[in-house]
Amino acid sequence: MNILTIDTGTTNTRVTVWKDGDVAGQAARQVGVRDTAITGSKTKLEEGVRETIGEALATASLGEADIGRVIASGMITSNVGLCEIPHVPAAAGIGDLAGAMRESLVPNVWRDPIWFVPGVRNAVDHIGLHNCEAMDMMRGEEVESFALVERLGIDEPTVIVLPGSHSKFVSIDGKRRIEGCVTTLAGELLHVISHDTILAGSLKEGFAKQVDTDMLLAGANSAKKIGLGRACFSVRILDQFAVYDANARANFLLGAVLGSDLLTLKNSSAIRMSPGTRFVISGKPILREAIARLVEGDDFFSGTVTVLDDDDQRDLAGYGAIAVARERGLVD
Repeated sequence: MNILTIDTGTTNTRVTVWKDGDVAGQAARQVGVRDTAITGSKTKLEEGVRETIGEALATASLGEADIGRVIASGMITSNVGLCEIPHVPAAAGIGDLAGAMRESLVPNVWRDPIWFVPGVRNAVDHIGLHNCEAMDMMRGEEVESFALVERLGIDEPTVIVLPGSHSKFVSIDGKRRIEGCVTTLAGELLHVISHDTILAGSLKEGFAKQVDTDMLLAGANSAKKIGLGRACFSVRILDQFAVYDANARANFLLGAVLGSDLLTLKNSSAIRMSPGTRFVISGKPILREAIARLVEGDDFFSGTVTVLDDDDQRDLAGYGAIAVARERGLVD
């Protein structure tokens, strides 16, 4: 059976065509649920997903009639997506997600019903100031996490790092269930600080080009000691009164932001990470390396640390969505 998977986030959509378990074609477009939130209409999202599907089919040299199943995941199942499905509460295994999948016909996107995979939320109710920090949720990262559980054969307590605009840390228990997650704004913070503050002039090319371990650790230690805001301003001080180059200063900032994320892991009530928990790091190469260096320099992280390569994390969303659909009996 040829399968088509749709991965829609806040700003982007990726469509993958699968033939006999392998990727036969792909396409991506800058369209996501943000367009619905801005316009109040799903028209642009529907058109964008439909056009991305057409491009992916063309790259695979297939037509609509050649596709036996369409599976969608990500923010497409939110209230500003194409088929809203409530989050599945943690602890959630792949069977729980499979059982909560929903079939919906979206005629402006595809001729047949599409199967949608729900997201996962932490099991916290009656949210208020007393417990809001313990709450978190995801749409899209759950299928990526189950893809890695299957690919890596994870069967022990593990925290999976999925860095991005909104960085996710997903806790997997010994029963291969998502136990909970915690989210930070690391990626967005780095972008805004690097481009839209007074530090833009001190960082020249913005993001770090290669890892400078000493500056990375210095930034993390600074944020831990004097706070993220002051550590960030130190980048300007290093520019004005010291001899560090732009890449070194960018590493200092990267360390400050990522170091704050590691503090989250140690102290957040959203997930309970113990020092011996296995740590799996994904993401773009420089982010993977930077997080790995920070973890190596922190005695708290005493468990096995696995840094993924590009092949390990290729096409995670589609692979995981198919795994959930297989559990439901929708694909062989």
